[in-house]
Amino acid sequence: MREFYPLIAVGAVVGVLSLIFVAAYAMMKDKKTAIGFDRYMADGEILRRLFKYAKPYWPSFLAVLVLMGFSIAYDVISPLIIGDIEEMIKQDFELEPLFIYVAVYASILVVSLVCTYIHAIILQKTGQKILSSIREDLFMHIESLSHAQLSSIPVGKLVTRVTNDTNAISMMFTNILVNLVKNIFVIFVILAAMLLLNYQLTLMILCFVPFIILFTVIFRKFSRRAYRNVKDATTDINTFTSEHLSGMKIIQIFNREERKQQEFEERNRRLGRAKRQQIFVFGIFRPVVYMLYISSVLCLLYLGGRGYIKDTVFLGQTITSGTVVTFYMYISKFFNPIQSLAEQFNWLQSAFASAEKIFTVMDMEPQIVDSPDAIELNECKGNIEFKNVWFCYNEGEWILRDVSFKVNAGETVAFVGSTGSGKTTILSLICRNYDIQRGQILIDGIDIKRIKISSLRRQFGQMLQDVFLFSGTIRSNILLREEGIPDREVLAACKYVNADKIINRLENGLDEEVRERGNNFSAGQRQLISFARTIVHKPSVMILDEATANIDTETELLIQDSLDRLMSFGTLLIVAHRLSTIRKADRIIYLSHGQIKEQGSHEELLRLRGRYYKLYMMQFDRENSKKLQRLKNST
Repeated sequence: MREFYPLIAVGAVVGVLSLIFVAAYAMMKDKKTAIGFDRYMADGEILRRLFKYAKPYWPSFLAVLVLMGFSIAYDVISPLIIGDIEEMIKQDFELEPLFIYVAVYASILVVSLVCTYIHAIILQKTGQKILSSIREDLFMHIESLSHAQLSSIPVGKLVTRVTNDTNAISMMFTNILVNLVKNIFVIFVILAAMLLLNYQLTLMILCFVPFIILFTVIFRKFSRRAYRNVKDATTDINTFTSEHLSGMKIIQIFNREERKQQEFEERNRRLGRAKRQQIFVFGIFRPVVYMLYISSVLCLLYLGGRGYIKDTVFLGQTITSGTVVTFYMYISKFFNPIQSLAEQFNWLQSAFASAEKIFTVMDMEPQIVDSPDAIELNECKGNIEFKNVWFCYNEGEWILRDVSFKVNAGETVAFVGSTGSGKTTILSLICRNYDIQRGQILIDGIDIKRIKISSLRRQFGQMLQDVFLFSGTIRSNILLREEGIPDREVLAACKYVNADKIINRLENGLDEEVRERGNNFSAGQRQLISFARTIVHKPSVMILDEATANIDTETELLIQDSLDRLMSFGTLLIVAHRLSTIRKADRIIYLSHGQIKEQGSHEELLRLRGRYYKLYMMQFDRENSKKLQRLKNST
């Protein structure tokens, strides 16, 4: 009985560890609702959707599996060769058979290495193609989301989805899945080889397999939560960084650097804690699996050594020195894939967590979509009509209340009123950036919901108060909607809106570099470039939303001159706080609390002496006061 004490000691250690892990697992399961580590999307659903992207490349994966077979052959045959060499050395040793064994071993090794290299190259190329497809689909889907949906998602979160999360999925296709399959094949092939060689020793080694499965199941739960925490913390810090780098000037103006640094450090610490938790989980599991490997080796050496030294049999089968050496190598090749499976399972959890977040975005149904019978609007005269329109961003908080008006083709109509009265909302609804809750909006007598969105928006040219310029050149920003417009037309559009006065002063003209958000141009210069961008595409309806706000006097004069020309361009809709810019409008609509209170020409509304008159006189007095103050300062 005493000779089995070492085996009993090994069993006791493994049993105690099992009890500890099972207890931890039970505590984790009791708290799963509170900590929320269970994934919302099943692994099978994630794999099914991911395999749709892999399906077109099945010949590549098939070739990899074939090449993988040669690599697995090396793992199976090499221990047998080493065992035969051991037996050969123990008997009458001859050098020539040794050379033959070495040559065979080297040949198998070279073939295995070449096959491994080729299948790695195939996987990398295939994985990058799959990654590109996923990233393109994700970006295209984000483009299809409505303004309301995009406003509700932080930009940093979307950037994380398109970059970090897709990279994690790329690792799954280029490394994890194929190696998972390979390691599973290796485990079963090695197991079969061991059974044929000595099934009694194999049964002894298999005693450790249930514990490996148990530890893997437990690790899976802890790993999933750890990776989710890392993904959430990474998204949080990316979102914070994106927002605050964009607003760094405001942070500096209000001297909030120290406070924002503290907030960043807190998010950084949270990410650090999540990373440490992930490392801790994996740092426990990998050594435990290694401990099982060492334990099986010790049992092999103990039982095999005793059997060989005493020249006895173990459970009816003779154990030779070659058997011990071969089994030692097989145990290593049996447990190495298991340890690799743990590491690959770690990465697989990361890929699944990333895929879930990507598919969560892709599962967002766009709120603004084409109706099944939507038509192309090939030509637009510019007649616009609102019929009893009601609209709210949040349920019950009406921005527009039963608004009705009509804009005739070629007419210039301005919308004025206090902040929050619904002016900008009207312009957004015409382009169908949002859908109304009640009523009807017509373009040339056609309900805009019956027109394809791309066709509808193609008829409009929009110039907003906050002009957004992309990195590139002035030319690329002007030709934003379509390429191929010759430079003479671009320059003609620039001249039409006085943007040529800016471009002619630049060293590179249309090829002048535009930095991020156009921060190397003033607000007025960006506005004039925006005017040219709109004009060059010859829209049927022009929309100007606070186009003269926050600009210097000189640029305002250029823009005012441009506005006078635009009024003869076609249908023109204007929102402006400076009433001096809309005096020549055909009609002015005064809005208050989402309702039309007054409408008419500038002269008609002044004669009415209503709300517009009070607003105009208030601005008139304020501007005169500023002129008098400037005159006093100059004298």
